[in-house]
Amino acid sequence: MDCIFCKIVNGDIPADIVYEDEAILAFRDLAPQAPVHVLIIPKEHIASLDGMEDTEGHRELMGHLLSKAKVVAGLLGLENGYRLVNNCGEDGLQTVMHLHFHLLGGRKMGWPPG
Repeated sequence: MDCIFCKIVNGDIPADIVYEDEAILAFRDLAPQAPVHVLIIPKEHIASLDGMEDTEGHRELMGHLLSKAKVVAGLLGLENGYRLVNNCGEDGLQTVMHLHFHLLGGRKMGWPPG
């Protein structure tokens, strides 16, 4: 598989990891769009949110990922708030076909976002 995020999970490509457990990995984005910009990914390769199955395992994984996003935000000192974003598919501007969430913070976010 030629997935850059799978290569990061496997340790083939280095990353600035801020959180890791048995199911997910959180690491700093190489092209940050905010003072704090971290990507949170499942270690399991799932192409996108649309690629998730309606199974107990995937529901549990998604719940785990979202609950740990709060933990990661706390580790990064984002007490004043943050934004969690998922780009899904071509029109959603998903550029890496591995499910991931952008955790952005460290400044006031604008609206609308895009």
